Amino acid sequence: MFDDVAAAEWFAGARTASSERRRRAAEPSTEWPAFAPPVELAPGPLGRAQAAARETARQFAVQARAVAEFAATRPAAGDRAQGEPGAMSAARWAGRAEVLRPVSEWAAQELMIACSLSLQSAEALVERSLTLVQRLPGTLAALEAGALHPGHVFPLLEIVAPIGSDRVRGEVEAEVLRWAAGRVISPAQLADKARREATARDARATARRLAEAIKRRGVSLRPERTPGMATVTAVLTVPEARALYRALAAMADALDDPADPRGRGQKMADCLLDLVLRPGESGLVPVQVLLTVVASVQTLLGGDQPGEIDGQTVPAEMVRQLIRAVAERGVSAPLAVRPDPARPTQRTPVEPLPPASPAEDPVWQEIEQRELTAWWAETERRVLAGELIDALEPIPDEVLAAWAAEAGEEAVRADLALDEPADAVPGDDPPAGDPADRDPWDAHPANGDPPGPGWWAAADRALDDASQALLRAQRALAHASRTVRTAECADAADEAAWRAGPAGRVTAATSALAALHAAAESDRRWLAELLGATAGGGLADRPRIAVVDELTGALVALTDSRALRRLAHCGRPACRRRPERCAHDLTGRPGLGPPPPTDGHDPETGLDRFVRARDRRCRFPGCRRPVRELDHHTPWPVGATSAANLTGFCTGDHRGKHQAPGWAYTLTPDGTLTVTTPTGLVATTEPPPF
Repeated sequence: MFDDVAAAEWFAGARTASSERRRRAAEPSTEWPAFAPPVELAPGPLGRAQAAARETARQFAVQARAVAEFAATRPAAGDRAQGEPGAMSAARWAGRAEVLRPVSEWAAQELMIACSLSLQSAEALVERSLTLVQRLPGTLAALEAGALHPGHVFPLLEIVAPIGSDRVRGEVEAEVLRWAAGRVISPAQLADKARREATARDARATARRLAEAIKRRGVSLRPERTPGMATVTAVLTVPEARALYRALAAMADALDDPADPRGRGQKMADCLLDLVLRPGESGLVPVQVLLTVVASVQTLLGGDQPGEIDGQTVPAEMVRQLIRAVAERGVSAPLAVRPDPARPTQRTPVEPLPPASPAEDPVWQEIEQRELTAWWAETERRVLAGELIDALEPIPDEVLAAWAAEAGEEAVRADLALDEPADAVPGDDPPAGDPADRDPWDAHPANGDPPGPGWWAAADRALDDASQALLRAQRALAHASRTVRTAECADAADEAAWRAGPAGRVTAATSALAALHAAAESDRRWLAELLGATAGGGLADRPRIAVVDELTGALVALTDSRALRRLAHCGRPACRRRPERCAHDLTGRPGLGPPPPTDGHDPETGLDRFVRARDRRCRFPGCRRPVRELDHHTPWPVGATSAANLTGFCTGDHRGKHQAPGWAYTLTPDGTLTVTTPTGLVATTEPPPF
C-alpha cells in the first residue's frame, strides 16, 4: 500500500467538510456573473482615459454585432458551389473557418471597401464578429459592460472559442468570466486561466491539438526589418523550450567578465551559435537546468487536471511524460504525447494529414487562378471547335412546330389512355422488330430520326436516370449518417468506459485522498517511489509535496515524504511502531504549515522555497513575470522575515514599491496584496490557487 496515505489522512481529516463544499461550488455552470468594471472611475484626466477605454470596449462589441448582422444578409447560397468553374478553390475552402461557411465569400470585399481595410483584415473581422456573437456571448456582454477590454477578447477567441462542445465551451467561458469579475487582470492572466479551464474540461480536444502541434515542431527563418538581421524561431514543447532557455541563460551568466560589453540576451545568442556551429570548441561550462513542475496527485495518477511547468499551464499527459522521463533518466528523449497506459482506448490523438511541400501547396490565389485559366482555355477550345456555337444556335421553326405537334399528340394519347377499357391487357403493342411497327414514341433526333415524339421519351428516361442517381445519393447519405451515429455511440461507450476506469475515477476525485483511493495499485506504488527520491541524478532537488487547502486552493505547507513520516509519529527514539502507523499522543508535535521565520534579512532555503511556490509570479496586479525578488512588506528588522511578511515581485515592480511616490501596499497574513494608486484606485491580488 501507499505508505503516505495514513500520514495524509492525519493532516487532511479536518478538511473533509470543506472539500465537499468545494466540490459543490466547482460543479459546472454556464451562469454569468454581474458584469461591471473592476475599478471605479478616477478623477481628472485618468478618469477620462478610463471612460474612453470602456467606450472603446463597448464600440468593439457594437461593431461585432453589426458585422455579424451584416454577414447574415450575405448568405453563401448565391456563391458558386464547390466544383463549379470559377468557385473558390478547394484548398481555400477547406482552410476557411466554420463560422464563415454560411457567409458569402464576397462579404469581406464589401466590408473591405466600407471600412478601408485590407482583405485579410476584413475576413478576420467577419470571423471574429461571428465567433463572438455565436460562440462567446458572455464575452460580448462583458465588453459592453466595460468589464473587459478588446485585449482580453483575443485569448478567449484563441483558447475558448475553438472548443467543439457547446456545453463545455459555455462552462469554460462562464468559469473564466466569473473568475475575472471584479479583478484587475491582464490579457496574459486571463489567457492562463482560460488555458487551465479548457485543458481540464476538454482534455480530449487538447490532447488532439497538442499531438498536431508536436508534429509541427520545427525551426523557421525570417528576415528582420533591420537590414542584415534575421530571426530564427524554434517551435518546441514547453519542457524543451524552458530547458533550452534556462540552459542558455545559465551559460550566459557563467561568462562573468566585467569588461564584456554584451548584454545577457546577446551572450545567450552567442552561446547558441557556439553550441550549434562550433560544438566542442566553445569552452562553455556545463550547466544544470532547474524546471519547476507543479502537478497534483490526480495529475500524476492519470487524471485530466493540467499541471504547470515554470508557471505555464500544460496538459496532464505532458507533465506525466516529463516526470517519467526524469524518473527513468531519459531526459534527452524527445517528448511526445502517447496514449495513457491507464486509458488504452481513450484520448488517442488523431493523425493529421502530412503537410504538403511548397510546390504542392501554393497559396489559394494561385490555385484559383490556375483553375480559372484551365476553365477559360477549355471554353475557348470548345468555341473554336464549334461545339458551343452549335449548341447555342436558334432552334429551327420546323423543329419547334414538330415539338408543338408532339405535345398535342401526347395530350391526345393521355386522353385515350384514360378512356382505355378496363379489360385491356398491357403489353399488346406490336413487336419492335418491324420498322413499320416501330413505336413512333421511340424516335429521337440523336438516333438520326426526325424530330418526333421520341424526344419526350428521352426526356422521361433522363428524368428516370436522375431519379435513380438521387436515390443512390440518398442511400449513400443514409449510410454515412449511420456511420456517424455508430462512431458517436462508440465514442460515448469509450468515454463511459474511461470514466469507470481508474483514470476516470481519479479525474472525478474531489481531493488527493479520494484520488489515491481510486488509483490503481501500480500508480500508487510509482508515486511513492517518486516522492521518496532524493536529490542527485537527474533531479536538482527532491520532489516536494504541496499541502493545499481543499476549499480555497491556498498553499498550507511545502514538505516531502520524509517530513510527513516524521510528523506522523510521536518521535520517541524508543518507539518501534512504523511512522505511518504510530498511534501515540501527537499533541506536542509540530503541525504542518509555513516554515518558521528566519532571524536574518534573507530567508532560509525552506522559507524562500515556500514563498516562491505560493506566489509563483509577480504579485503586482496584472503582472505575469516570474518572481525574482522577495520583499518585506514591513521593512526588516521591524518586520519579521516570515511568510506572512514576504511577497514575491519581479525586479521592476519591486523597485516601484519602494520608489514610486503615492502608492500604498497592504499585505494580509494569508498573502492577499492590496495596491492603492495615487489617484485612489484599488486593486487586490491573491496567491494563485493550486
